[in-house]
Amino acid sequence: MPSLPTLPRYMTRFRCIAERCEDSCCSGMKVPVSESQWQRLQAAESGSPEHAERLRQHVSLNPGGASSERAFIEVPLHADCPFLDTERLCSLQRRHGEAVLPDICANFPRILTRWGERLEVSGTLACPEVARLCLLAEDALEPVPVDSTSTFVPRPEVARPIPVNSEDAYCLHAETLRDAMLRLLRQSQYPLASRLAMLGQLAYGLDGFYFRGTESFRGAERASARARLKEELQRFDIPEVLDAVHEDFTGLSLPGGPCVGLFSAVLKARGATGRGERFTTWVRGVLESLQLEDGGASGPEAAWRIYVERWQHLETHHGERVRQYFHNAALHHLWRSPFTDSPSLLAYVLRLALKVGLLRLTLAGHPRVAALCPEPASTSEAREQLDLAAVETFQLVAKHVEQAPEFLSLAEGLSGTGRGADTLGKVLVFATF
Repeated sequence: MPSLPTLPRYMTRFRCIAERCEDSCCSGMKVPVSESQWQRLQAAESGSPEHAERLRQHVSLNPGGASSERAFIEVPLHADCPFLDTERLCSLQRRHGEAVLPDICANFPRILTRWGERLEVSGTLACPEVARLCLLAEDALEPVPVDSTSTFVPRPEVARPIPVNSEDAYCLHAETLRDAMLRLLRQSQYPLASRLAMLGQLAYGLDGFYFRGTESFRGAERASARARLKEELQRFDIPEVLDAVHEDFTGLSLPGGPCVGLFSAVLKARGATGRGERFTTWVRGVLESLQLEDGGASGPEAAWRIYVERWQHLETHHGERVRQYFHNAALHHLWRSPFTDSPSLLAYVLRLALKVGLLRLTLAGHPRVAALCPEPASTSEAREQLDLAAVETFQLVAKHVEQAPEFLSLAEGLSGTGRGADTLGKVLVFATF
């Protein structure tokens, strides 16, 4: 019998805030509509000529497509979905119920993953309310089992499966590896940078035999590969090992200017794609704040110095709050994005380190944060401004950057094959950022 679905606590608190939301979940999306969903929509709207005509106007048919993509609802970047009502709630759902919605509309902002028989539900920080709930509550990432009939899981049948019961060793041991990674990330007595270094060292220790397509767990080698895996995981449960990684890592001194240059190039490329006024205003504000705007006299090294000064201020006056943002976001990443999508565990950790570095730079560059840094002490008003900056930064990066071709190309180019000491070195570089 399948076990109960598991959610991080923040998703048990999620409710769409509709017209109070600062963004639209569907702007710029191309929503696939399956054959059966298209038939249900047509039948539901057929009773009203006005509604039927609206359906014809805003749904593009795709006759030659797969049954899962028989039609599309296309939403412009600068507009809401044409089926939202004046309260920015779905008029189709209001009239006919959730059953008529396409799968992505029914589940968003939920992300469903099935680990064997166990269903896991997380959210996407591309939704501002999910970002708020995830980042701002200390207990946000506590796992919570819920009843399988709960409204927290509208359509469990469309969950993405991870074949943990298969002969594919990369997937077979994925839950065990993910649990070990979560344990490391929860070692909050160490800075997040050190915990990223620990994840990198763990991944590097497994790199010779545990990766996508590995043959090490087959035939006569299976027992020794499993023993090596168990030994490596147990090693990172030893406090002295973690202390040693932390001490070695904190002794590193690496230049930050080149990292600033890479991240600013991604931001400029994304800002030039016309992703909507809110995003482009944010990008422009971050770049100007760090003196990285086109035509500016300053370069990455000068921006790096500004970044360091601002982080020193944030650590001094708002350290606990800022550490919570990034701690929660890192745990969320492991819930949200299975590492089996990457060719190796090391490539996955590099991408996480890259994302954390980008988020740190853009938060430090947020105009609200720039305005806070001259202030000598922490106040409730300052914390409110910092929270607003964090939610906006993490949400816009999730929606417009981290899945974008420019960022994915950067991650893939840096990781190469996703294996080896060179990839570990890059993890350590970006973890220090």
